[in-house]
Amino acid sequence: MTKQEISEIKKLFTQKNCSITRICGCYVDGEKNKKTELKQAFLALPEEEMFKYFEILRKSLSGTLGKNLLTLDFPLATENQGGTQEFLLRLRDSKLKDDALLEEFYDKIIETYEYVGNYLILVIHDVYDVPGKTSDGIEMDDASDEVYEYILACICPVNLSKPGLSYNAVENTFQNRIRDWVVGMPETAFLFPAFNDRGADIHSTLYYSKDAEELKDIFVELLLGCPLPLSAGGQKETFHTLIEETLGETCDIEVVKNIHEKINEMVQEHKEDPEPLTLSKNEVKTIFASSGVANDKMEEFDRHYDETAGESTSLFVNNVVNTRTFEVKTPDVIIKVNPERTDLIETKTINGRECLVIELGGNVEVNGISVRTSFADEDEEE
Repeated sequence: MTKQEISEIKKLFTQKNCSITRICGCYVDGEKNKKTELKQAFLALPEEEMFKYFEILRKSLSGTLGKNLLTLDFPLATENQGGTQEFLLRLRDSKLKDDALLEEFYDKIIETYEYVGNYLILVIHDVYDVPGKTSDGIEMDDASDEVYEYILACICPVNLSKPGLSYNAVENTFQNRIRDWVVGMPETAFLFPAFNDRGADIHSTLYYSKDAEELKDIFVELLLGCPLPLSAGGQKETFHTLIEETLGETCDIEVVKNIHEKINEMVQEHKEDPEPLTLSKNEVKTIFASSGVANDKMEEFDRHYDETAGESTSLFVNNVVNTRTFEVKTPDVIIKVNPERTDLIETKTINGRECLVIELGGNVEVNGISVRTSFADEDEEE
């Protein structure tokens, strides 16, 4: 899914645009016992409650594509009878009115979801009449030729509110606040089917994880049956390892700087693309080769890539490179450079020591204080 498609679904979670037909839920305690359940038409909720649920639903589609939000594809086997995708399809088609299916869904989550504490499972059913769009992107509300029917499931922690003092207006006194159980924003969620090309794609789902480094592999494998990509941190570590192992003793600042510059050029070329930029194995290989990596080192590239990332793995650019800054770090010094001006730094051997040389141009500040440079003095003399 793209940012625009996710935003389009999030816009449905307002009172004006709401078309949610039903909401169901199951409250689970820390011992994995079902404490209570809810089932009702969404539009029958009190307005105040409706807005709270909207907030939870919008949060479950928030984050960064490739980090918190992942489009996962179902393996073909999961679409057979008894498969995970086939079960979710039956759940969606039931419009959440089949109690036995709902109980089975809750049981699957309780069995596979690892969480210390109480949590609330929420699931909604919605039928969205997708408005048509003109060639220049203007929506035509009266020209719907696509119906997107979906479910959105969220798992929200339920914790005791913090202790404190509160003001009792009736008695005009300050008192110890009564602690109660509060539903938090979702830790995990998924949208099924995915909303790809502004329509239902029953072969994939959009998965949300509040913690981009804790994707809950076992839960996803058993409940959804979809393979997970490397986490954002895992992709970054993999990319760094790939550079270090491929270059070996030739891994110097200049080559790493060149790789960073090549990737930044790609980002600029694709900045208008709706989907986040990814790098395939061949694209990474091309970047390395054009960045000054020696031919004898490139001969080992394929083996290093397959061992560290996996032959068919693509890497999200935003996960592996910080395109907003170029950083040089030693045990005692950290230098951050505008990624578009990496030409200002170079390495030189001075008095037998390898040094990093930074060209000073324009105004220079140290701890926020403007300082004089010999470069500035020469300008004034001229």
